[in-house]
Amino acid sequence: MAVIDYFERKLDDKRRLSIPAELRSEFKTGVVVTRGFKKYLHLYSLEVWNKEVEPELSGNILDEHTADLNIQFRQGKVETKIDLKQGRFGLEKHLLDHAGIKKEVIAVRAGKYWRLMAK
Repeated sequence: MAVIDYFERKLDDKRRLSIPAELRSEFKTGVVVTRGFKKYLHLYSLEVWNKEVEPELSGNILDEHTADLNIQFRQGKVETKIDLKQGRFGLEKHLLDHAGIKKEVIAVRAGKYWRLMAK
């Protein structure tokens, strides 16, 4: 079976993004959506967030780089569950505004997380 590293979707009227059926098990524990470094969003499985990202954000409290990363990733961070039957979850308006996403979304795997961008 081929690995899916890219997909395109349209948000529904309630700003929900549907995940391809082949990827839904990756997000069974939940999803975390944050602002990206530029005009895009980061989509993590809750498992990856807890194991990979959270430890990096828990560095030295007096380190300015660590503080900047915390602000970058925690400002507007949303943690939610995916509807496993429909394979969708809601995206907050402030996150969509940050990424300039209106209706159409491009998702590209970036290692252990996904980048969500406007088409």
